[in-house]
Formats: sequence, structure tokens, C-alpha cells
Amino acid sequence: MMAKNDALIDNLAEPLNGVTVAEVNINAGDGNVTIDRLTGDEPLLISGALQYVEKRGRPTRTLVARNDRAIFTLRGRAAGQPRFRLPWAACNGATEWNIHLNPTVSSDITAHSDGGNVKLDLTGMVITRISADTGGGNMDVILPDDAADLSVMAKTGAGDVTVEIGDGMTGSNTVNAESGAGDVVVHIPSGVAARIHVTAGMGKVTVVPQFSKNADDTYQSSDFDSAVDRVEITANSGAGNVSVNSK
Repeated sequence: MMAKNDALIDNLAEPLNGVTVAEVNINAGDGNVTIDRLTGDEPLLISGALQYVEKRGRPTRTLVARNDRAIFTLRGRAAGQPRFRLPWAACNGATEWNIHLNPTVSSDITAHSDGGNVKLDLTGMVITRISADTGGGNMDVILPDDAADLSVMAKTGAGDVTVEIGDGMTGSNTVNAESGAGDVVVHIPSGVAARIHVTAGMGKVTVVPQFSKNADDTYQSSDFDSAVDRVEITANSGAGNVSVNSK
């Protein structure tokens, strides 16, 4: 693990310039990444502090904007020789990225780490899609309230996955949470119409009693088939426990 005094900080601040819709692509290399909302009144699309190793160079970034739409891409430099890790062991990343997105912008987020922890606190934001994965770290995702037709994928090769679904979802929403070896936990608002597919290869499955089991690996609320506003959840672990709980 890199010593703190070996790390430098690259400060991130991209102006908003009238953008209302953004595709945000984050690749933290082998580091940890935290994404949340921008606070304050600064007219920024995205800001943050990006830790990096001097000999690797600064992270690269591109911003392509046209009218009110933008595509932002941020990528850490390659680490060279990969660190050895056991395939079932969750790993902490070598660097820390803290990234803040403008909550007024409708965002499509892709976040990746080779083996670090990924945390997304999307409270108070407008989100249309999330695809987040890590090779071996933990995955924590808090979804916003009042999301509409949201598509979520949260996946790790070895760590734990926790997804908290926000209140007031509308339309057809999908949430996929998966770990190769760790525990998977999904927190769901009470009263939401949902269908839940759960598998745990070597672990235990626990689903809140409000959902009835109608197939070997599927649970469903009584109003799911007729509901206009609903969520379909898939939660899988190869070796850990899987649980779906009420908030």
C-alpha cells in the first residue's frame, strides 16, 4: 500500500456552462472512489480531489459538450505490475478519489475500480442509469428518492454489496446487485411493488416477509403485475449471504 506522503492531489473543477444532461464515466484504476452530490452554489458540472502517484502521472480527463449535453470521462493511470490478491479477498484501493456531481444535472453514471472500494451516495440527485463495478472491493450505493425508470447495476468480484433504494420510485425500475464471494444486501422501501430474484451459491437467502415466494428463487409483492410504478431486483452472491430488507 502506498504511503500517504507518496500521493499527490489533482483538483477537479469543470464548469457547468448550461449543461442539464450528462454522461459521467469514472475509471479509478486500482483506487477507491466516492461519488456524491456537489454542495454549495458553484456553477460546476463536477468537482473533486483525485489522489494519484507521481510516477504514474495525473489522471486523464475529457469533456465533450454540445448545447445542454455533456460526456465527461475520467481515467486513472495504469499501475503497471498488478498487485497479487486472493480471488475471494476484498481489497482496499491504493488511492482515494472524491468526486461531486451537480445535483441539478440528469446524470448517467459509469464507475469502475480494478479492486478498490466504490461508494455512491446519490441522495438528492437526478439519476437515469448507474453501472458500477469493482474487481475486489466493497460496493455501497444509496439511490435517490423519486427516481423514474432507473437502471442500476452494482457488482464486485469479491467484496460486499449494499444497495439502498430510495422512496417514491416511479415507472419501471431495475436493480442488479452481485458479488462473487461477499454478502449482498438490498434495502427496499416498505410498500413498494417489487419482484425479487435471489440466489446464494454457498450462503443464506433472507427476504422480508411482505414478498411471497412464487418460484425457487423469486419473490413478489401481490400488486407487482398490475403496478405502474415498480422495481425488479436481482441479487446474487457466489459464496456470501443475500438479504432483502425493508428500510
